[in-house]
Amino acid sequence: MNEFRKDFPILNQEVNGHPLVYLDSAATSQKPKQVLDVIRKYYDLDNSNVHRGVHTLGNRATDSYEGAREKVRKFINAKSTKEIIYTRGTTTSLNTVASGYGRQKIEEGDEIIISYMEHHSNLIPWQQLAKEKKAVLKYFDLEEDGTITLETVRNTITDKTKIVAITMASNVLGTINPIKEIAEIAHEHGAIIVVDAAQAAPHMPIDVQDLDVDFLGISGHKMCGPTGIGALYGKEALLEEMEPIEFGGEMIDFVDLYDSTWKELPWKFEGGTPNIAGAIGLGAAIDYLTEIGLENIAKHEHELVAYALQEMDKIDGLSIYGPRDPEKRCGLITFNIDDVHPHDLATVLDMNGIAIRAGHHCAQPLMKWLSCSATARASFYIYNTKEDIDRLVEGLRGAKEYFNDVF
Repeated sequence: MNEFRKDFPILNQEVNGHPLVYLDSAATSQKPKQVLDVIRKYYDLDNSNVHRGVHTLGNRATDSYEGAREKVRKFINAKSTKEIIYTRGTTTSLNTVASGYGRQKIEEGDEIIISYMEHHSNLIPWQQLAKEKKAVLKYFDLEEDGTITLETVRNTITDKTKIVAITMASNVLGTINPIKEIAEIAHEHGAIIVVDAAQAAPHMPIDVQDLDVDFLGISGHKMCGPTGIGALYGKEALLEEMEPIEFGGEMIDFVDLYDSTWKELPWKFEGGTPNIAGAIGLGAAIDYLTEIGLENIAKHEHELVAYALQEMDKIDGLSIYGPRDPEKRCGLITFNIDDVHPHDLATVLDMNGIAIRAGHHCAQPLMKWLSCSATARASFYIYNTKEDIDRLVEGLRGAKEYFNDVF
């Protein structure tokens, strides 16, 4: 895996006089030169709008844009490109389902079930929908290690449940949830399942047909692609039932003075000029990850997590959140050090060229469940090494000593 590190030019720099150690990929991953080159090529040679013109540049842009859609389809094994809607990212994807599907289907007294580990993007849309429709918002209880048991799932989902919305991999705990089994239980009760795969798609293979999920969202910027682009997968029959939530150019078939009709899938959900360069860049990122192999990425990250857990456990006063089994978590570790605020810790590490995350990670209900206001988080990806973890551990020891001396 170390061979791929050279593909990321941003890593070849010093920060505050130290070689950069980037451990914040859960927030956004770095981009390989292969992706940057494809985006530059589009703007240099093919820049044009899609689906509109008949000239050469327009045709080339359209071919690349729709070619990237096919790459997304293949990446998650959807049945058809009709099931792949370009969005700004997972947040937009989840809001699209809550607004376009939820508002049509949810009635007073219906149940919507989420978990305490959800990112705000997969919490607030359902919270607001429940308030609007006078539905019941329920939560899966978590075990002490931040996992969800299938027994809890069975005891929580009822025949009143209409939507189960859950993350595939937690951006705080690292927990990998049993999506296939949860989907099966939801379907037994006539509910649909909506999956936040923002943290999963960059790190492990996803097969939406095998999982039998109804909707699933991904974000390009977390998987070596550009910002501002992502995709919503939805089963074709469900997408056909939904009305668009954004109107304008591109998504229409025919417009009259008092009525309009919509294009077929997937374009009826893609009003306006899309993020063409972003979509093409996302396609290039998928090519890059596919060449490496998602299985290889998952194996590499499990090895890094196992090593990091081993080394971080040697630091007195350091608490780690989430499952202790590296095979049950994605490539991140969230932690705190006694009597050191995460923001102070991240600042000291940054002075040594080490980039981590600190805060509530857009998961305030989970912070409350953990009985803390904030945590620090180190997240790993294909370009990270055990040497990066050694630098992190050394930095954590130094920060701990510094704050002990000061206070």
